[in-house]
Amino acid sequence: MSKADVPSALLIMGVSGSGKSTVGAAVAQRLGWHFQDADSLHPPANVVKMARGEELDDADRTPWLAAVAQMLQRWQVQKLKGVIACSALKHRYRQQLIGAQNDLRLVYLHGDRALLAQRLQQRSGHFMSPSLLDSQLATLETPTPDEAAIVIDIGHSVEQQVRDILLGLQAQPERPAGN
Repeated sequence: MSKADVPSALLIMGVSGSGKSTVGAAVAQRLGWHFQDADSLHPPANVVKMARGEELDDADRTPWLAAVAQMLQRWQVQKLKGVIACSALKHRYRQQLIGAQNDLRLVYLHGDRALLAQRLQQRSGHFMSPSLLDSQLATLETPTPDEAAIVIDIGHSVEQQVRDILLGLQAQPERPAGN
């Protein structure tokens, strides 16, 4: 992959339990880029709400998405490369995050409900209640062709997912202008 083909940032998206943080950190390490878990940017009220098993609504997500977009913009201004792990479940959320950054690439971690539920049951120390999986799946709007997402099967090992992402970056066309 030539330097001209390399995006300035990757947005690793998917529902809770898809491995965004693990895979995103591994990709960032492999590329030597910065890594940010968008979960750490949630306002405290959102964390409390999710820990109680309550769904976030668009009003709850607004300040969080603004913080994520600000992080991406900061990287762009500072000419830093980075990977951000963010659920970005709805198309309009992704459009807000991508904004005018035509060199940001979207990676969608996809898996079946049974595997996601198993992962959430085994996870400890995270504020997201496993009971919210079905609401996340109901909210999820899978990436559309105009988003040119690299789709990754979470059933593979982390190492294989990283390889698939790097291969996808090599083959990934630029998003159409204005998207």
